[in-house]
Amino acid sequence: MVRHVRLGAGSGFWGDAQDPAQELLERGNLDYLCFDYLAELTMALLQRQKLKRPDVGYVPDAVQTMINLLPRATAVGTKLISNGGGVNPRAAAHRIAEGARQAGLAGTRIALIEGDDMLDKLDDLMGQGAPLRNMDTGDANFAAIRDRVVCANVYTDSSGIIEGLEGEADVVIAGRVSDNALYVGPLAHEFGWRRDAAHIDRYAAAVTLGHIVECAAGCSGGMSSRFGEMPHMGRAGFPILEVGADAEAVVTKLSGTGGRVDEWTIKEHLVYEVGDPRRYLMPDAVADFTSLKLIDEGEDRVRVSGVRGEAAPDLWKLVVGYQDGWIGETMAFFPWPYAYDRAVKARETMLERFERMGLAAEQIHFDFVGLNTLHGPAATFPGREQANELPEVGLRCAVRTRTAEEADKVRRAGTNLWIMGPGGTSFGTPMKPRPVISLWPTLIPRAAVEQKTEILKA
Repeated sequence: MVRHVRLGAGSGFWGDAQDPAQELLERGNLDYLCFDYLAELTMALLQRQKLKRPDVGYVPDAVQTMINLLPRATAVGTKLISNGGGVNPRAAAHRIAEGARQAGLAGTRIALIEGDDMLDKLDDLMGQGAPLRNMDTGDANFAAIRDRVVCANVYTDSSGIIEGLEGEADVVIAGRVSDNALYVGPLAHEFGWRRDAAHIDRYAAAVTLGHIVECAAGCSGGMSSRFGEMPHMGRAGFPILEVGADAEAVVTKLSGTGGRVDEWTIKEHLVYEVGDPRRYLMPDAVADFTSLKLIDEGEDRVRVSGVRGEAAPDLWKLVVGYQDGWIGETMAFFPWPYAYDRAVKARETMLERFERMGLAAEQIHFDFVGLNTLHGPAATFPGREQANELPEVGLRCAVRTRTAEEADKVRRAGTNLWIMGPGGTSFGTPMKPRPVISLWPTLIPRAAVEQKTEILKA
């Protein structure tokens, strides 16, 4: 009988629903349950937290979910894998170990993976002549932002996860591994794939499968262009992978759950965050999405096969987050009649207040909520008369400044509309200034990255 490994997607982002993961663990008969929590800006936010408190910097939801699920996972033999360690996987691992002990699960083995944090290695990379060119803008003057850097994390491959599982870990907690590495790692471990020519296509297939399910409900009906057809999305089923040693797989979900898994939902998510579909570059392999075949095998079952690929690239993506000013923001809403005219008058009033306050702004931006918030200058204006017949129009103002003190003037100017603005003004919650963390994506040699795996016992 051909052996298959069953992996469930327990989370697609920080803030995702937790009950689908619980249901997967209860009914999924899973070998692994994998949790993706990180995004590029998430790392910068977590780093700021860690600078204030060295015992945090991980995703709290991730750690608590591991602790909550561990008793059941232990009972059914499901291993838990997550990148929720953020910028402090060591602290996350120790917290999970503490939670395991409190749950009476002493002896639980937790694999801690480090090595993605390159913050302390930036000066060495610069000294070695690494170009650190911005992949988005082409800017090569990294030195101009060096003193404002708050985090620098490289997308790593599945090597650390594999090593942790070889160490018989019950839980694997990592930092900024690539999203699909959460799935590549257990598959490579289970089937003994080597990083050689004979197994390149299997790694590429695993990268593709990880990409399909990494956003959880994203491939089972969430964000679908056929949203009206998707049943009971309030209890959407998160996807399950059934994978064989040749990396051929079926994507499915639990019976009785909401959403849908079919060829279309798989295709919709397959093109998510993809530049060149022939060369989807990941640290584990380069996958050619155009080579794969999808076959609908019945209700909520789609077979994925035929994936081809290339060896992993020699350069890995490093994302640097740096402080880049502040945002001051305020919102107000205006009722019919003359809702649009009221909003226009409020904009005029705020601009006059900014001048009187001496606001030092780098950029001032206004949106008319209900008219151009989503499409901006591309939005078609219906005309003043029709705009004034709308039941309500909102005014959003966002200002970019160099300091928090300047940004706070925006909130105060918005509050001034209580008396100075048009009658009937209704306000949203006052917004405190927030820092701008800009991103500098670049490439570094994979040889500059040293992953470390350590096994902790609860």
